[in-house]
Amino acid sequence: MDRFRTAVGITAVTLLVTGFLVAPIPPLAKEPPILPGISPEKVADYVHAIIQADRTIYTTLVVTRMQEKHIVNATEHWEQDNALPLPAQFLQHSGKIVAESGRGIRYRLIGLSPIYQRNAPATEFERNALAALAKQPDRPVTGIVSSGKKQFFQAIYPDRAVSAACVSCHNSHPLSPKRDFKANDVMGAIAITIPLD
Repeated sequence: MDRFRTAVGITAVTLLVTGFLVAPIPPLAKEPPILPGISPEKVADYVHAIIQADRTIYTTLVVTRMQEKHIVNATEHWEQDNALPLPAQFLQHSGKIVAESGRGIRYRLIGLSPIYQRNAPATEFERNALAALAKQPDRPVTGIVSSGKKQFFQAIYPDRAVSAACVSCHNSHPLSPKRDFKANDVMGAIAITIPLD
């Protein structure tokens, strides 16, 4: 009987020790749950949807409405004219504020026939994307670009002439290299850049 108790005791101790050796060690601090990541394509789509919504509201509910009621116009030199910024300027200024926020996301208008050279494509990828969008504007052109040692996801979305004001401004501007835009034409693109680090 003593042998039996001794064998059972040794077996129990062995099982306990083995259990502690293979059991996971509990963490000292609570770790955050592992969440699935959001693809850069999806992030760019979200950012683009917000940009489009804000710009549409500004163009239709602010600029067009104020001009139709003869309250205030939107002009290129809005600061000097005590007027509203043009919808393109609204987008450029909001993109500048986002860039200055330090989050790494950037967006801006680009085009193959820009009124101002600062809106020309900055890279070969942007130039090729604009050429592709001119032929097939149904979906954005995306890719990975590098700047120094950093990599970025870039999505180039077609930017259409959504209002008569867009068309008339570009077609009549003295610096415009293209003067035959029509409603719903692809005038350029919105370039969204997201850091991948």
